Amino acid sequence: MLVHSRGGRWAVWVLFALLFLPLFALPLLVLVAASFAGHWSGALPSGPTLDHYDAAVRGESLQALTTSLLTAAAASALALVAGTWAALSAHALGRRARRVMDLLFMLPVAVPSVVAGLALLVAFSKPPLLLNGTRWIVILAHTVLVTAFAHQSVTAALGRLDPAYEQAAASLGARPWYVLWRVRLPLLLPSLGAAAGLCFALSMGELSATMMLYPPDWLPLPVLVFSATDRGSPFTGSALAVVLMGTTLLVLLALSRIRTKASYR
Repeated sequence: MLVHSRGGRWAVWVLFALLFLPLFALPLLVLVAASFAGHWSGALPSGPTLDHYDAAVRGESLQALTTSLLTAAAASALALVAGTWAALSAHALGRRARRVMDLLFMLPVAVPSVVAGLALLVAFSKPPLLLNGTRWIVILAHTVLVTAFAHQSVTAALGRLDPAYEQAAASLGARPWYVLWRVRLPLLLPSLGAAAGLCFALSMGELSATMMLYPPDWLPLPVLVFSATDRGSPFTGSALAVVLMGTTLLVLLALSRIRTKASYR
């Protein structure tokens, strides 16, 4: 709702500050402060140290970060391909097909992720597809959980496309595959970039299904954060969480720049 009066705008800003600071900004600031704390016995942390970050960027922690990046990159790529293909297919088949596709892709996120993880664990613990105990079941779980967001993003973008571009290309004799590859997909690039960023961020932070599926040699960073806090090391866990958050934000910033360039093509 638009607010035209000066007093109304001030009221909106005050309301925003009252909601944003305690609910979003303050917890993140406390997390960052805890990551530098040697101990915390009063209102503020004391004994500032970088030891937690020193441990967070080497050894097991660095390997866990690499695992999370590889998992998120693979899951995002697979989700983007599957979600885009399904959205394009449903768009061509009509409204009823779109409803069916929406239902199928939203089903894994409509239930708790721990349920989806358990379903994959049961489904892929026996031949012929024995994935339990391998990294592939973790990547598959992340793909299943984030594909819905890629599908929804591309579906919404397809609904906003002006069909005149494709009609003009077809009228000039372009084959359907050429129209798709040289007209429709380039127009979808900004939305594909946004979908890739969303899928990547969700995969980087996924914990519930991952806890049920990860093998010892494929330990993602969110599991390590949980393990550190569960062992009574909240400061180490805070440093790991800050590293996870910072890495995710850097990747999202890079994807945002790519998406911005694509939108000006």
